[in-house]
Amino acid sequence: MQLVRIVTQVIFTEAFNNCRVGAVVVGIDPKINYYKLQYGTLCIRENPGCLFIATNRDAVGHMTPSQEWPGAGCMVAAVCGSTQKEPVVVGKPSTFMMDFLLEKFNLSCSKMCMVGDRLDTDILFGQSAGCKTLLVLSGCTTQSALQDPSNNIQPDYYATKISDMLELLGA
Repeated sequence: MQLVRIVTQVIFTEAFNNCRVGAVVVGIDPKINYYKLQYGTLCIRENPGCLFIATNRDAVGHMTPSQEWPGAGCMVAAVCGSTQKEPVVVGKPSTFMMDFLLEKFNLSCSKMCMVGDRLDTDILFGQSAGCKTLLVLSGCTTQSALQDPSNNIQPDYYATKISDMLELLGA
């Protein structure tokens, strides 16, 4: 065990003596392991000004139609815990990207509708940005979940499938 500690210390010391890391981006990683977590942790701790960026904080993801899997938020939480730092979240439902796009392309949320299949990311994102929202029930969210009394996120519109948008648009 002592040899493993020494080798690990040499690897990490060598890595940090030879490079400066400006940002650590944490997202969904089906091949996450302890080494990656430790490397990201050390980069954030040992590089002054190193940004900690999270793609999102989704607790679960839908990698298969029949199961929920741990989402990016699980990996983000591990790095938050080990660094005692909070990330800049750039993915839904954070409006970070929306704010950038609105400014860059001179867009108005009053003329936009966020379409998505997930209440806690897509619809919440649209609402946070001030857009109308359309939930499509052909993905993550079911009609029973939408109508559940404990659900506090309600879209402006919902449809059973994406092609229903044509009818909603009056085509």
